Amino acid sequence: MEIKEAQFVMSNTEVDKCPAPNKPEYAFIGRSNVGKSSLINMLTNKKSLAKISGKPGKTRLINHFLINKEWYLVDLPGYGYAQVPKNERLKWERMLKNYILKRENLYCLFVLIDSRHEAQKADLDFMEWLGISEIPFNIIFTKTDKLKPTELESNLKAYEQKMFETWETMPGYFISSSAKETGKEDILNFIESVNRGE
Repeated sequence: MEIKEAQFVMSNTEVDKCPAPNKPEYAFIGRSNVGKSSLINMLTNKKSLAKISGKPGKTRLINHFLINKEWYLVDLPGYGYAQVPKNERLKWERMLKNYILKRENLYCLFVLIDSRHEAQKADLDFMEWLGISEIPFNIIFTKTDKLKPTELESNLKAYEQKMFETWETMPGYFISSSAKETGKEDILNFIESVNRGE
């Protein structure tokens, strides 16, 4: 699949105000500063579709983009330890869980993980909640260009071992680098195959 058109539709904080659920939807989420905006911009061939910031917690809304007039790409706020007041963080968490549980046309949630770090409790807890809630998701390991191939392989094996403490099988995952456009074709082909019902 090639993304020829990516159009901003709306930003909001309430699932009831999202676009009509009449098209497949794919949402991207991860801890603050995981490289989410860079990945979205890389996938869509747009340098500034999603706002990039060095400051954690920049995305605070549910942002909808219409792709090729066929499906929605959704940029969700990050979770974890963004430098925001606790009451605001709790409000984000409620908004996210509301969206994830109630959005009937959410075909897949992509959980972004920084490939350079060992498994983080916030990510593991979040994915466990997704599993319990029966939400379809895939992992995207980001920033892989910053590791040597042997380091990446070692980190992925360690991550799998950690996941197998809770999971019987490893969820589907992609390897990505926004800088080198690694994983772009695989991720877009996966979305296309799901859209086709394959």
